[in-house]
Amino acid sequence: MLLRYLSTLSLSLLSLALWAQPAKTGSRNVQLPGKMGQETQRVMLPNGWSLTPHGRSLPLGDLPLNMVLSADGKRLAVTNNGQSTQTIQLIDVAGEKVLSEAVIAKSWVGIRFSPDGKRLFASGGNDNRILIYDVSNNQLTKTDSIELGKPWPNRISVAGVEVDKAGKTLYAVTKDDSSLYVCDIASKQVKNKIKLPAEAFTCLRSPVSDELFISIWGAEKVVIYDPKQQKLTGEIATGSHPNDMTFSRNGQYLFVANANDNSVSLVDVKSRKVLETFNTSLYPDAPAGSTPNGLALSTDQKTLLVANADNNCVAVFDVSKPGRSRSLGFIPVGWYPTSVKVVGSKVLVANGKGFTSKANPNGPNPYKRRESGTEYIAGLFKGTLSMFTLPKPAELSAMSKLVYQNTPYSKEKEKLAAGEANNPIPRKLGDTSPIKYVFYIIKENRTYDQVFGDMPEGNGDSSLCLFPEKVTPNHHALAREFVLLDNFYVDAEVSADGHNWSMAAYATDYVEKTWPTSYGGRGGTYDYEGSRPVAFPKKGFIWDYCQRAGVTYRSYGEFEAYSKQKRSALANHFCPTYPDYDLKVMDTMRVALWKKEFDSLLVAKAVPRFNTLRLGNDHTSGARIGAPTPAAHVADNDLAVGMFVEYLSKSPIWNESAVFILEDDAQNGPDHVDAHRSPALVISPYTKRKHIEHTMYSTSGMLRTMELILGLPPMSQYDAAATPMFACFTNTPDLTPYTRRPAQQDLEAKNTAMNGPARESEKFDLRYADKLDDLKFNEVIWKAVKGEYSVMPAPRRGAFLVVGEEADDDDDDD
Repeated sequence: MLLRYLSTLSLSLLSLALWAQPAKTGSRNVQLPGKMGQETQRVMLPNGWSLTPHGRSLPLGDLPLNMVLSADGKRLAVTNNGQSTQTIQLIDVAGEKVLSEAVIAKSWVGIRFSPDGKRLFASGGNDNRILIYDVSNNQLTKTDSIELGKPWPNRISVAGVEVDKAGKTLYAVTKDDSSLYVCDIASKQVKNKIKLPAEAFTCLRSPVSDELFISIWGAEKVVIYDPKQQKLTGEIATGSHPNDMTFSRNGQYLFVANANDNSVSLVDVKSRKVLETFNTSLYPDAPAGSTPNGLALSTDQKTLLVANADNNCVAVFDVSKPGRSRSLGFIPVGWYPTSVKVVGSKVLVANGKGFTSKANPNGPNPYKRRESGTEYIAGLFKGTLSMFTLPKPAELSAMSKLVYQNTPYSKEKEKLAAGEANNPIPRKLGDTSPIKYVFYIIKENRTYDQVFGDMPEGNGDSSLCLFPEKVTPNHHALAREFVLLDNFYVDAEVSADGHNWSMAAYATDYVEKTWPTSYGGRGGTYDYEGSRPVAFPKKGFIWDYCQRAGVTYRSYGEFEAYSKQKRSALANHFCPTYPDYDLKVMDTMRVALWKKEFDSLLVAKAVPRFNTLRLGNDHTSGARIGAPTPAAHVADNDLAVGMFVEYLSKSPIWNESAVFILEDDAQNGPDHVDAHRSPALVISPYTKRKHIEHTMYSTSGMLRTMELILGLPPMSQYDAAATPMFACFTNTPDLTPYTRRPAQQDLEAKNTAMNGPARESEKFDLRYADKLDDLKFNEVIWKAVKGEYSVMPAPRRGAFLVVGEEADDDDDDD
């Protein structure tokens, strides 16, 4: 098997540095690029990556994950599978307009036209059925469905669907019971069910043999089903997370996208072997983070287009000589492209999150019931369809330059991070640091303004501050005594992807494509903290990197389920007495348990170099009767943080220690800059004292800082590209210990009033960090703190714009 990396294009084009000054945000009418080289605005995302989408565009729905063309190429069907309203759209390809749109209660990635183009079959997600639409008059009219089983909680979950060439048999593969269902379309009955090796993503019929090829998302392989023999007849090894597939017109070759290792496998169908593998990332040997997840061949079959979801681009390959293919370059598109199709010379790309972050003036309002138009972060970023003519090879040079300019990652940054001489944060792997012990504390779901909005030293809005200094005296004292960060952004939207970003600087395509269904109340399990291997990055989480590097480590409450997996790096490295997420256990009690073990490790001179601790009670229980009040929960969390830092600062290893504290996500709290902005703390004898730092930092940047201290390589392109937090440090240590501030709230205070917020709180499932309607939950917290009839301001989301080569300094929201 030949592994063909990108050609000299990758080595010759340089990624330009993006602006790292405080971001200007707000709702903007973004002017998208016109002709090549004439873009006037570059949209910077909260993670520091940028967009300059090429071509024309059409609005789609919430998180379009898949598209399919009719056999004549005249119509395009799109399935929108986000947290909010889910829909199927029917689009006129030539006219570039939506012909029809149908709301679907539960959906997912599977969608397929019948061979005659008169019907459309679509996955019903966790309703465990395939919906059938009549489209003969260019309108989506639901006519029937094929039931695979009873709806959720019966675990089936329809993924990809396919129809045989006679239009009589429908195939459906599933995510949760990992099976192939063979269905008779006329009778609407399941004729056969065949177990698959692991979670399936999609299935595709050979244009020649009628064999069915199935991508096994959770098992790094494609399996083949023979309808004549009615059984699986073979399998082909692929890369990690095989998802989308496409055949050459003659059926000789099959292309398979491998989302979890930046690659596409080119399979020779007759020999059942991989002929070559394409690296779709912008640089050879880049770590995880390109996420190829959509494929299309040009009409002449000579060019392969690959949607790189996390690189926000389409990779282009010359495949005219299979086995000797080569990279041609990249096309800049929107945010998280999930699917690509070609009709004639026209290219169609579904951008899962659209073109920008945005403000949400129709945010949660406690006077109203939640309405379909209410803007909530999990369903805020609406998809778009990019449309353009397939570029000629000569045009790809200019387009590729744009993609590199939009991308802060480079091999140079991976090998040599930004920094300064004589700083405690090393710039490259192998350099030493005076800091030996790292303590990483993960908290739950708060925005900057909710906690630090009352601090005049930073960029806060006091009117949005729910937990001011009287509730969080230790957070405020630590920010003042060490460093206040008022331009820090989490990389995630919710806790499902938040804990993955916090522990791997990446959330896989499985995580990104399944959590919106769960958060939308459409069924599904919470698979996102080490409980399901298909959700894992290929090389694991930060503990796996510690294990490989010989760095000692231990986890206190974070990813308990991962510690129980076979051959897990956390096995025997997870404190058994420290509770997992449980709001009934006070965070101060958690710190007391940590202290007990810490003391014994000190005596044995066996304190691990890397320690993760979960202190999540700032999540709160809302207004649930008998549970601690939101202020009590947050004050307990605050005191626990103070106790931890005080104890560590008075220990023998304080002179070699650093503490990093962040929220796994910011979710739906109000913030006047952007809903991703979040409180973060950096505490060490080497931290600059009484310092205010405005540099734009992220979850990945905090991870990169810890990696450099510990001598770990980056885990993804995101931490490799992120700015380490060296500006927070000095090479002159101040060993002054911290003295915790006493709580100013009654930590035992309970919710007692049976009012609107309390009644809403009774409906919430608080066993897990986010198994609830977070929009309603944040309204409840606001009313519990501010009063039942107070109005919660709408959280704001902003586009980070770079106009030409200069940052936009206009503060208006026009």
